[in-house]
Formats: sequence, structure tokens, C-alpha cells
Amino acid sequence: MTSNPLIARLDASDAEFSSQLDALLAWDSVSDTKVADIVAEIIAAVKARGDAAVVEYTNRFDRRTVTSMSELVVPAERIAAALAAISSEQRGALEAAATRVRTYHEHQQQESWRYTEADGTVLGQQITAMQRVGLYVPGGKASYPSSVLMNAIPAKVAGVDELTMVVPAPDGVLNDMVLAAAAIAGVDRVVTMGGAQAVAALAYGTETIARVDKIVGPGNIFVATAKRAVFGQVAIDMIAGPSEILVLCDGQTDPDWIAMDLFSQAEHDEQAQSILVCPDGDYLDRVAAAMARLLPTMSRADIIRPSLANRGALIKVADMNEAVALSNRIAPEHLELSVADPEALLPSIRHAGAIFMGRHTPEALGDYCAGPNHVLPTSGTARFSSPLGVYDFQKRSSIIFCSPEGASVLAETASTLARSEALEAHALSAEYRKR
Repeated sequence: MTSNPLIARLDASDAEFSSQLDALLAWDSVSDTKVADIVAEIIAAVKARGDAAVVEYTNRFDRRTVTSMSELVVPAERIAAALAAISSEQRGALEAAATRVRTYHEHQQQESWRYTEADGTVLGQQITAMQRVGLYVPGGKASYPSSVLMNAIPAKVAGVDELTMVVPAPDGVLNDMVLAAAAIAGVDRVVTMGGAQAVAALAYGTETIARVDKIVGPGNIFVATAKRAVFGQVAIDMIAGPSEILVLCDGQTDPDWIAMDLFSQAEHDEQAQSILVCPDGDYLDRVAAAMARLLPTMSRADIIRPSLANRGALIKVADMNEAVALSNRIAPEHLELSVADPEALLPSIRHAGAIFMGRHTPEALGDYCAGPNHVLPTSGTARFSSPLGVYDFQKRSSIIFCSPEGASVLAETASTLARSEALEAHALSAEYRKR
């Protein structure tokens, strides 16, 4: 492995490459025992004291001076005012993105189905939406209206009855774009609380907050730890690690474009990961030069630089087949196929959260307005996880309706199996239906 002052250079042919890659990819999303202890204390307090505990922690952590939960609930007039306050350009962008996200997710709608057997027995599957969902949105320095759209719209398309958005408002400050996105996405209620206390309130309910079925949305380590702690009491979307991008390039894309694509992930935070894989070593040099030239022009250079230094890499491979094999090993959140014929590579891609096809499809378009969801599996979990979607807010119930003839036939099989498991009541229950 060699390095320039900005980003590591790795060669897949090196004897140490496998261990180098493992070290580069290593990430434990929630491991701080001190944080876990604090979160456990907060959750216990909210379970025991409800609204009063939420108000107490909100005043302490967000520098608020509220006296009741009612003061944390954002009035409909305030949300409408935020929608009116943003510029026409901002509103147009939110509405255009929302339309595309909604259209895409409408294609994910699942249908209930049934079939009837010859003896009249009916089997099938019924699809129903969750009743209540909680959406966590970061506040303070972070402001992500795009995350509101990506989490709220599929929930509403799925048919969720009540969507409660929680967002911290440090010093009482709320972001108009976030509120406007909530209005456009169809959020039913906005409450200005955050942190572990918000997660606990959604999971267990309080006098003011109805208990939800699922909690979705990103947050800091306290939020992630709280979501993990309440999992089982409610469903959660995922425990997300830092954002990441993997670019497979044939060496023919403008190096400036690829440099900026790598920057687009690195600017999230110092732990974000940006990796470029290419069989052309000279091209990797050109991208490295473009990165060095462009970085000083970036407003978030102080974040991009340590991100690239700590978790970024330019990797040389023998050919594009090896590049694809490496991609499947990494199982990236975002995968760019910046090649002449991305369709040729697509059948070989087994693990990726979202796949961006061709030179003119930067990951940034997917973040905001392409249509597919930007809530994606990170840290290699694309091996077994999928993007957030309508199906995450729906449930499947099995339908079984036996005819008298069907019950009589099935009873023979059920009885034999039940008795082999020494479960007599099961066997008799089935046998009573025999003709």
C-alpha cells in the first residue's frame, strides 16, 4: 500500500491487500458502553415518567425552557408558514423530488393474493400497512429535508395511518426546509424532541405520544443506540454506519467527475468512505491529481480531507472482472458503474444498496431526486439488506380457509406430524375435523 498526502493507494495484486482491505472497511456502528448506559437510563425514565421525562431531557440537551409536551408539538400553522417562507426555487425542488420519489415507490406496492385448491380450500396472503410509524429527523447543525421525503413518502404510499416526525430544535430553532418537506410528504404530526428520549417516547408511548409500530430515520450515536435498545418493542429500519461510495471505473470518465463523486460522500463526515477501483494505474494517478487540485476549492475541505485519509482508497485491479468481484466483497451502500457498458456488468453485481449506471449518473442524483430511496444498507449489510421502501411499512398475513373436505385431508398429515412431536392436543385438534 502506498499513499499520497490525500488518499491511500492499494493494489489488489499485493500479498497484503486482503488484510489492508479488511482494515479499511472495518466499522462497528454502535459500541460505546458509556453511551449505552446513558441511553438505558433515559429509556427507563421515559418508560416510567412519560411526558415529564421527555420535557426534562429536552430542556437539558436542547437548551429549551418548555413546561409541557404540548409546547413541543409543532402547530399546523407553523408548518404551513414554513412552506410559505422558503423560496419558490426551494419549494419547486422539494415538490419535484417528492413527485419522483412518490412515483418510484408506487411501483413497489404489494398486492394481496389468493388461490383456491380443487377441494375448495383457499390459501393466500393479505397485505396491510402499519398503523403508526415514527420518523426521526436530525436537527441542529444537520438539516436534511431530503431524508424527510425519503422516509415519509414510502410510508404514506404504503398506507400508514399516522406518521409522527420527531426533530430536535436546539434553542428552539427549527429549519423551514425540514418543516416544508414534512408538509409536502404528508407527515401527520411534528414534535420537537430528539435524542434517546424521542426514540423511547415513540417506542413505549407517553401521555402525548402514541406508541408506534416502527421507527425510521437517521441520528447520532445516542439515537442509533436507542434504536437498537428498543428493537423488538418496535421495528426499526436499520443501524446505519457512515455513508460510503464505491466507484468502478474503466479509466475513461473525466477524472474531475470521479474526484467530485468521491468528495460527495467524504463531505458527509470524517468517517464516511470513498473508494475508487480501476484497472488503469495511470488513471488513478489522474484522479488523485484532480482530487488534490479540487480539494482546496471545497467548502467542507476540513471534513473531506480526514475522511479520505482515514477511510478512502484508490485501488488498482487487474481488470473489470476483478473490480466486480471486489465490489461484491465490499457490498457498498452506493455503487457507481462508471463504464462504457454498465449493463454488461450489472448481472454480476450481487451486493449493493443502490447501483448508479454509466458516466452520467452520479450518486448525488440518487440522494435527492432520481426517485429510488436514499436510505440504504451500509457497512457491508447490503449482503442481506435492501433499500428502505414501501414494503418496510407493510406486513404480510397468511390466509388459510379450509373446506370440510380439505380439512379432512390435511388432518391426516397434521396428525401424523403432531404425534411424531408428542403434541397430542395438536393431533386431536386436527383429527376432530376429519370426516
